[in-house]
Amino acid sequence: MSDLIAKTAIDRRLAAILAPVIEGMGFDLVRIRLMGGNTRTLQIMAERPEGGIEVEDCAKISTAISAVLDVEDPLEDAYTLEVSSPGIDRPLTRLKDFDIWEGYDAKIETTELIDGRRRFRGLLAGTEGDEVLLAIREGTVGLKFDWLSDAKLVLTDDLIRDMLKARKEAGIVDEADFDEIETDGAPATEED
Repeated sequence: MSDLIAKTAIDRRLAAILAPVIEGMGFDLVRIRLMGGNTRTLQIMAERPEGGIEVEDCAKISTAISAVLDVEDPLEDAYTLEVSSPGIDRPLTRLKDFDIWEGYDAKIETTELIDGRRRFRGLLAGTEGDEVLLAIREGTVGLKFDWLSDAKLVLTDDLIRDMLKARKEAGIVDEADFDEIETDGAPATEED
C-alpha cells in the first residue's frame, strides 16, 4: 500500500483492515488518515474505480467499516468516523491518479530534496514507468513515485469547469436544481 494512501503505521494497519471491505463493496480506497485533536477523526476517502462517489455510497461504506472496526477494535480511544469523496482538489495517492488527472495543475512534495527543493507545482504530464511527470517552469521533471510525501490537485477554474461538465454529462448534476447566480449581492435582471 502506498504511503500516500496510508502514511503512518496506524494508518497502514487500519488500511490493511478496511481496504478489503471497501474494495469488496466495489470502491477504491483513496486515502486513510487518523487525525488528532480532542476527539480523533478517522478520515477515509473512497471512490468508484471509474471515479466519483455519492453520499449514499459513503453512508454504506461507513456502516460496513463501522461493523469491522467494532469487531477488530484497532483504536483504543474514542474517534469520529468520516467517510467522504476525495473532493475536487483531491489528493493524488496512487500512480494511476497522475495519468487520470494529466493536464491539471498539481502540488507535489517529496521526502528528500530534489535539485534543492521539496515542493513542486506544475501541470501533470502523466507517468513514465514509476515516475510522475510534472511540467514546471524549468521544463518537465520526473519524480519517482516512491519519493513523494504528498500530492494533490490545485483548485482551478478549469478543474471546476471540467468536473461540473463531467457530472452533468453523467446525469449527476441537473442545472434546474440550482438557483440563478447572484452577483454583487443583487439578483440578475434582464438589463444585466
